[in-house]
Amino acid sequence: MAGSTLGAECAARSWGSRQQPVAVLAASLALLSWLRTAHGGSDGGSSLNDDLLLPYPPSYYGPRHHHRYVRDCQAVVHGNVTHETWPSDTSTKLPVTMTKGFVSYFPPEGKPQREVYGHFTFVNNPLRTFSVLEPGGLGGCNSSRQATVIETARRGKCLVAQNGGYFDMVTGECLGNIVSDGRLVRNARGMQNAQFGIRKDGTMVFGYLSEEDVLDQVNPFVQLVSGVVWLLRDGEVYVAESKTAECDKTQTTGSFDKFINVISARTAVGHDRLGRLILVHMDGQTDARGLNLWEMANFLKQQGVVNAINLDGGGSATLVLNGTLASYPSDHCKSDATWRCPRSVSTVMCIHEPACEPPDCSGHGRCVLGECQCAGDFWRGPDCSVLDCGPSNCSLHGICTESGCLCDAGWIGSNCSEACASGSYGDGCTQKCLCLNGGACDPVHGSCTCPAGYQGAICQQECPIGWYGPNCQQLCDCEHGCPCDQETGSCNITYEDSLQDKLSRAGHCLAFYMVQAGSDEKPLLTERTWICFTSVLGLLLLISVVGNLMLVLRSWAAECCERGDYMYHPLKEMNGEASHTCPSASLEQYQAEATQDQSQTEPETLI
Repeated sequence: MAGSTLGAECAARSWGSRQQPVAVLAASLALLSWLRTAHGGSDGGSSLNDDLLLPYPPSYYGPRHHHRYVRDCQAVVHGNVTHETWPSDTSTKLPVTMTKGFVSYFPPEGKPQREVYGHFTFVNNPLRTFSVLEPGGLGGCNSSRQATVIETARRGKCLVAQNGGYFDMVTGECLGNIVSDGRLVRNARGMQNAQFGIRKDGTMVFGYLSEEDVLDQVNPFVQLVSGVVWLLRDGEVYVAESKTAECDKTQTTGSFDKFINVISARTAVGHDRLGRLILVHMDGQTDARGLNLWEMANFLKQQGVVNAINLDGGGSATLVLNGTLASYPSDHCKSDATWRCPRSVSTVMCIHEPACEPPDCSGHGRCVLGECQCAGDFWRGPDCSVLDCGPSNCSLHGICTESGCLCDAGWIGSNCSEACASGSYGDGCTQKCLCLNGGACDPVHGSCTCPAGYQGAICQQECPIGWYGPNCQQLCDCEHGCPCDQETGSCNITYEDSLQDKLSRAGHCLAFYMVQAGSDEKPLLTERTWICFTSVLGLLLLISVVGNLMLVLRSWAAECCERGDYMYHPLKEMNGEASHTCPSASLEQYQAEATQDQSQTEPETLI
């Protein structure tokens, strides 16, 4: 069946000594459907857990020896490797999975023979379609929860679901190693039981693992579950070797031999040579119907299975197809032992649609068969996390949104490649420009860039006289301070008649006021001040003349005295006084000069 639904095929096939009529299968399936309906639907009531098939005593699981013991005891042909690996199928062809039902007879030869009913489920691309689920959903193992396979399958949206690993029937504790969708749920500390897992690169692993193998982070496990008994190793039955590696005494079914040899309902997981994962389910009831592990291993080998391990069986064996119980439970119902009810178990092997990464496709799409189908026209990428508005990427003038390009202010168009037309600006070019006189409008903010000769917020003002250029930032450089052209700054200009007349009138007016201002100016010094200042200067000049004249006369008199016959020289000698007198005429002349000197001294003192 194509699409997201399960491709299920119920085929009547026989492996053994004779063919089983298809009518038997049809009757068996009809009876199974009637039984499920009779006990109240597929979920049923709680089971009595009366069909127990435990490899170890309650509260006791797994052998106590080390991984080295398993390695040392295995055949030399295997060397030191205690597990087998196989690359998983990576095809994306549909259907994702296919389940086939069968009815066969065991043993193949001899009598008496018994009928065995079961199912094979083939899974493509198991890395993306297979998961180990915790009981009842996330956290089920940590809380020791138990849930029916139907409940867990519905929560996990499983197309096919089958019970998985073992658990403690009393406490509900999950047993063995468990990795669910890349999360390490439980570490068994190197417990040596058969393991099945898928690593990050899609490699399937079957066999015995050390704790270091389980915790490896170079190529970590994304799914891992523990079983008991490695059924097939590289296409050969491996039950006896597993008995040596995993053997311990039991209380419920006796020895480990009895666990292996008793017929009961069985489940297993393996793979074929194409890398397809195979889930195997066998209906049965302990000691009454079903298969033992030898028969199980040989049966799987005949069907081309390469590696396989045994999983929980007995009353735990459950198969669910598309949310509906498809197996025949062996546990009786608590409410009425007449009917059979599915057991609440631990981990579940889930086959689902191919998973996307991330599962919700980053919230921008839906996962369809492992591929994200992105919503809208602009989400791109395998996980729908990339917004892509085309090769131009909004022309670097906007941002890409889930509804397309959101253009920056000043830009429009589907890819924001068109600037606003002249006269508009802003977001979506919806605002009108206000620039006058040919001013250029900024498409983003709407601010005006004025042409030469104009200024102002919206270029509404002409340049004042004496200034020119864009935004009137340049000063005219014309002779005599004459104005220039407001646009070019040229001094050779002729204004319009009206402007010329205005300039002429302004010039006459300016000249008149300048003359009037000059005539109205008051002197710094008054007339009286000038007269006083002049008189003082004249007096000083007169005094200076008189003084100079007296100096000249005195000089002349001194020269005249030196030229005469006799001179008067007062002498004062040590033994007395001696005086020399000039002639009388000379004496009179000397007295006159002394009088003149005295009169000259007074003006000099005055000066």
